[in-house]
Amino acid sequence: PGSLDEYIAHDGYQALGRALTELGPLGLRDLVAASGLQGRGGAGFPTAKKWQLAASSPGEKRYLICNADEGEPGTFKDRLIMEGDPHAVIEGMLLAAYATGSTQGFIYIRGEYHGSIQVMGQAIAQAKKAGLLGENIFGTDFSFQITIATGGGAYICGEETALLESMEGKRGEPRQKP
Repeated sequence: PGSLDEYIAHDGYQALGRALTELGPLGLRDLVAASGLQGRGGAGFPTAKKWQLAASSPGEKRYLICNADEGEPGTFKDRLIMEGDPHAVIEGMLLAAYATGSTQGFIYIRGEYHGSIQVMGQAIAQAKKAGLLGENIFGTDFSFQITIATGGGAYICGEETALLESMEGKRGEPRQKP
Protein backbone atom coordinates (compact mmCIF):
# COMPACT_ATOMS: atom_id res chain seq x y z
CA PRO A 1 0.00 0.00 0.00
CA GLY A 2 2.87 2.40 0.63
CA SER A 3 4.42 2.03 -2.80
CA LEU A 4 3.35 4.08 -5.79
CA ASP A 5 5.71 2.04 -7.96
CA GLU A 6 3.98 -1.18 -6.91
CA TYR A 7 0.55 0.28 -7.71
CA ILE A 8 1.74 1.39 -11.15
CA ALA A 9 3.38 -2.01 -11.77
CA HIS A 10 -0.08 -3.57 -11.38
CA ASP A 11 -1.71 -1.26 -13.96
CA GLY A 12 -2.42 1.54 -11.52
CA TYR A 13 -3.35 4.91 -13.04
CA GLN A 14 -3.83 3.31 -16.49
CA ALA A 15 -7.58 3.90 -16.29
CA LEU A 16 -6.91 7.56 -15.56
CA GLY A 17 -4.46 7.79 -18.46
CA ARG A 18 -7.01 6.24 -20.83
CA ALA A 19 -9.78 8.54 -19.60
CA LEU A 20 -7.64 11.65 -20.07
CA THR A 21 -6.09 10.74 -23.41
CA GLU A 22 -8.79 8.65 -25.16
CA LEU A 23 -12.25 8.81 -23.59
CA GLY A 24 -12.85 12.36 -22.41
CA PRO A 25 -15.37 13.14 -19.64
CA LEU A 26 -18.44 12.10 -21.65
CA GLY A 27 -16.83 8.88 -22.86
CA LEU A 28 -15.83 8.04 -19.29
CA ARG A 29 -19.38 8.64 -18.05
CA ASP A 30 -20.74 6.46 -20.88
CA LEU A 31 -18.31 3.66 -20.02
CA VAL A 32 -19.31 3.78 -16.35
CA ALA A 33 -23.01 3.83 -17.30
CA ALA A 34 -22.53 0.74 -19.49
CA SER A 35 -20.75 -1.03 -16.61
CA GLY A 36 -23.72 -0.59 -14.26
CA LEU A 37 -21.44 0.61 -11.45
CA GLN A 38 -23.35 1.67 -8.34
CA GLY A 39 -22.36 3.58 -5.23
CA ARG A 40 -21.20 1.73 -2.13
CA GLY A 41 -23.84 3.37 0.07
CA GLY A 42 -27.07 1.71 1.10
CA ALA A 43 -29.05 3.16 -1.81
CA GLY A 44 -26.72 1.78 -4.50
CA PHE A 45 -27.24 4.94 -6.57
CA PRO A 46 -25.96 4.57 -10.17
CA THR A 47 -22.53 6.18 -10.36
CA ALA A 48 -22.90 7.46 -13.93
CA LYS A 49 -26.18 9.20 -13.04
CA LYS A 50 -24.55 10.89 -10.04
CA TRP A 51 -21.61 11.98 -12.19
CA GLN A 52 -23.93 13.34 -14.89
CA LEU A 53 -25.93 15.32 -12.34
CA ALA A 54 -22.72 16.78 -10.90
CA ALA A 55 -21.27 17.58 -14.33
CA SER A 56 -24.42 19.41 -15.40
CA SER A 57 -24.86 21.38 -12.18
CA PRO A 58 -24.47 25.15 -12.41
CA GLY A 59 -21.39 26.86 -11.05
CA GLU A 60 -17.85 27.50 -12.12
CA LYS A 61 -16.10 25.39 -9.50
CA ARG A 62 -16.98 21.85 -8.48
CA TYR A 63 -15.76 19.93 -5.46
CA LEU A 64 -15.59 16.17 -5.00
CA ILE A 65 -15.87 14.59 -1.55
CA CYS A 66 -14.95 11.02 -0.72
CA ASN A 67 -16.86 10.16 2.46
CA ALA A 68 -14.68 7.72 4.42
CA ASP A 69 -16.08 8.56 7.86
CA GLU A 70 -17.86 5.25 8.48
CA GLY A 71 -20.20 6.37 11.21
CA GLU A 72 -22.15 3.10 11.18
CA PRO A 73 -21.39 0.91 14.20
CA GLY A 74 -18.99 -1.94 13.44
CA THR A 75 -18.08 -0.92 9.91
CA PHE A 76 -14.56 -0.54 8.61
CA LYS A 77 -14.64 -1.30 4.87
CA ASP A 78 -13.44 2.19 3.94
CA ARG A 79 -10.56 1.97 6.39
CA LEU A 80 -9.44 -1.32 4.85
CA ILE A 81 -9.48 0.18 1.36
CA MET A 82 -7.65 3.36 2.38
CA GLU A 83 -4.97 1.52 4.31
CA GLY A 84 -4.65 -1.38 1.87
CA ASP A 85 -4.92 0.36 -1.51
CA PRO A 86 -4.69 4.15 -1.10
CA HIS A 87 -3.73 4.84 -4.70
CA ALA A 88 -6.92 3.10 -5.87
CA VAL A 89 -8.86 5.63 -3.78
CA ILE A 90 -6.89 8.49 -5.33
CA GLU A 91 -7.29 7.15 -8.88
CA GLY A 92 -11.01 6.67 -8.30
CA MET A 93 -11.30 10.25 -7.08
CA LEU A 94 -9.35 11.49 -10.10
CA LEU A 95 -11.67 9.62 -12.47
CA ALA A 96 -14.78 10.96 -10.72
CA ALA A 97 -13.33 14.48 -10.74
CA TYR A 98 -12.53 14.30 -14.44
CA ALA A 99 -16.00 12.98 -15.27
CA THR A 100 -17.70 15.74 -13.26
CA GLY A 101 -15.41 18.69 -13.95
CA SER A 102 -14.23 18.93 -10.33
CA THR A 103 -10.91 20.59 -9.54
CA GLN A 104 -10.70 20.16 -5.77
CA GLY A 105 -11.26 17.00 -3.76
CA PHE A 106 -11.55 16.15 -0.10
CA ILE A 107 -11.30 12.81 1.65
CA TYR A 108 -13.42 13.04 4.78
CA ILE A 109 -11.83 10.55 7.20
CA ARG A 110 -12.96 9.69 10.70
CA GLY A 111 -10.60 11.53 13.06
CA GLU A 112 -9.63 8.46 15.07
CA TYR A 113 -8.51 6.60 11.92
CA HIS A 114 -4.91 7.72 12.44
CA GLY A 115 -3.51 4.94 10.25
CA SER A 116 -5.83 5.82 7.37
CA ILE A 117 -4.98 9.50 7.65
CA GLN A 118 -1.26 8.71 7.61
CA VAL A 119 -1.41 6.23 4.70
CA MET A 120 -3.66 8.46 2.59
CA GLY A 121 -1.45 11.48 3.34
CA GLN A 122 1.63 9.58 2.16
CA ALA A 123 -0.13 8.37 -0.99
CA ILE A 124 -1.33 11.89 -1.81
CA ALA A 125 2.23 13.20 -1.40
CA GLN A 126 3.56 10.43 -3.67
CA ALA A 127 0.93 11.15 -6.33
CA LYS A 128 1.71 14.88 -6.22
CA LYS A 129 5.44 14.24 -6.53
CA ALA A 130 4.83 11.96 -9.53
CA GLY A 131 2.60 14.54 -11.25
CA LEU A 132 -0.56 12.46 -10.82
CA LEU A 133 -2.15 15.17 -8.68
CA GLY A 134 -1.84 18.88 -9.24
CA GLU A 135 -1.72 20.82 -12.48
CA ASN A 136 -1.92 19.43 -16.04
CA ILE A 137 -2.12 15.74 -15.15
CA PHE A 138 -0.76 13.47 -17.93
CA GLY A 139 0.09 16.64 -19.87
CA THR A 140 -3.59 17.55 -20.27
CA ASP A 141 -5.55 20.57 -19.10
CA PHE A 142 -7.02 18.52 -16.24
CA SER A 143 -5.90 19.67 -12.78
CA PHE A 144 -7.02 18.27 -9.44
CA GLN A 145 -5.96 18.57 -5.80
CA ILE A 146 -6.90 16.37 -2.81
CA THR A 147 -7.04 17.50 0.81
CA ILE A 148 -7.73 15.31 3.84
CA ALA A 149 -10.49 16.54 6.14
CA THR A 150 -11.15 14.80 9.45
CA GLY A 151 -14.51 14.28 11.08
CA GLY A 152 -15.81 13.44 14.50
CA GLY A 153 -17.24 10.07 13.57
CA ALA A 154 -20.96 10.77 13.71
CA TYR A 155 -23.44 8.43 12.02
CA ILE A 156 -25.43 11.39 10.73
CA CYS A 157 -22.43 12.59 8.69
CA GLY A 158 -23.20 9.84 6.21
CA GLU A 159 -25.93 12.19 5.01
CA GLU A 160 -24.33 14.53 2.51
CA THR A 161 -25.41 17.89 3.91
CA ALA A 162 -24.50 16.90 7.48
CA LEU A 163 -21.05 15.92 6.18
CA LEU A 164 -20.69 19.38 4.60
CA GLU A 165 -21.69 21.03 7.87
CA SER A 166 -19.02 19.01 9.70
CA MET A 167 -16.37 19.86 7.09
CA GLU A 168 -17.19 23.54 7.59
CA GLY A 169 -16.51 23.20 11.34
CA LYS A 170 -20.16 23.18 12.34
CA ARG A 171 -22.20 20.54 14.11
CA GLY A 172 -22.90 17.66 11.71
CA GLU A 173 -26.63 18.16 11.19
CA PRO A 174 -28.54 17.93 7.91
CA ARG A 175 -29.23 21.16 6.00
CA GLN A 176 -32.48 22.05 4.32
CA LYS A 177 -32.15 21.22 0.62
CA PRO A 178 -33.57 23.52 -2.05
